[in-house]
Amino acid sequence: MSEESVLGSIDHISVHRVGNKGNEEGMVLSEIPLELDWQLTEALQEYFKAPLKTQEYYKLHHESRLDLNEVYSYVDAIFQNPEGLHEQSVNLAKHLFESSTHPNIKGGEFYTVFFHHCLKDGELIDAVGLFKSENKDTFLKVNPAGDGFVVKTDQGVDVKKLDKGAIIFNTKRDGGFVVAVVDKTNKTNEAHYWVDDFLHVRPLEDAFYQTKETLAMTRDFITKELPQQYDVSKTDQADFLNRSIAFFKEQDSFDMSEFEAEVIIQPDVINQFKQYKEEYQQEREMYIADAFDISSPAVKKQQGVFKSVLKLDKNFSVYIHGDKTLIQKGKDDDGRKYYKLYYQEEK
Repeated sequence: MSEESVLGSIDHISVHRVGNKGNEEGMVLSEIPLELDWQLTEALQEYFKAPLKTQEYYKLHHESRLDLNEVYSYVDAIFQNPEGLHEQSVNLAKHLFESSTHPNIKGGEFYTVFFHHCLKDGELIDAVGLFKSENKDTFLKVNPAGDGFVVKTDQGVDVKKLDKGAIIFNTKRDGGFVVAVVDKTNKTNEAHYWVDDFLHVRPLEDAFYQTKETLAMTRDFITKELPQQYDVSKTDQADFLNRSIAFFKEQDSFDMSEFEAEVIIQPDVINQFKQYKEEYQQEREMYIADAFDISSPAVKKQQGVFKSVLKLDKNFSVYIHGDKTLIQKGKDDDGRKYYKLYYQEEK
């Protein structure tokens, strides 16, 4: 999903205030949809576009039957009848209220929006947006008054700082739709209620997901499993990491057998890698495919954790980017350890 997505027109929109149920804050449910003028529409379009910046997509989920996922049922009803959005927005607000039980969850305005003809992957697709604003900023309002000015403060929402949002595209309905999510306040466990309790989503097992998870599994194998099974040096691990990420950068598609032959190479290590992959999948209740298209954004996102760094006491950190034969490990007669580095030019 590499093409840029663009929000369609806002055809229907409703807003309610949802408090914290655990703190007995209650709800304020609007009886009518929100009316928009062109200025407000333009501001809301800016506010609602944050989830489109992601390349990581999800699907609505339920452990037994998909239609038991409240968000799925209410959003599906909106897709069937966009004119009935306000009624379903009340149901969604009540579901969000029931999910807001931790005492640290902030109340806020909850928007339900029907977008007509969003541009996604070169196609025009309708979507439903669910957004919640929790944090308010202080703004200065400056107005002329006589020979001078009057400055007052006011509280409001910055349209460039969406707290929580989800855009649910009307595609892959039987699989839980395709969902783009943003959650800027998920640093604490209670804040996960938006993704886990309200939306109840799981990752969409697309190219981005497969690329990210395969790289994560490979890194864990190299840095955790490999040292337990074999006598491997830090430079050997660095070489494995570099060759792994290079493979994903250079190829358009992934084939597990090709990766094992070119990167892992040694038959006994390949067998260990296969076994580790099976255990990794079972522990996380997930599936890593043996062949898939490689997602460049996922490679870019994972590249940072594939940095090969030798940390020597508290004095030095050596980044290894290439040929491991250009670094040699040794020990002086007096017992001091050292690394010898070979290079052509200093930059």
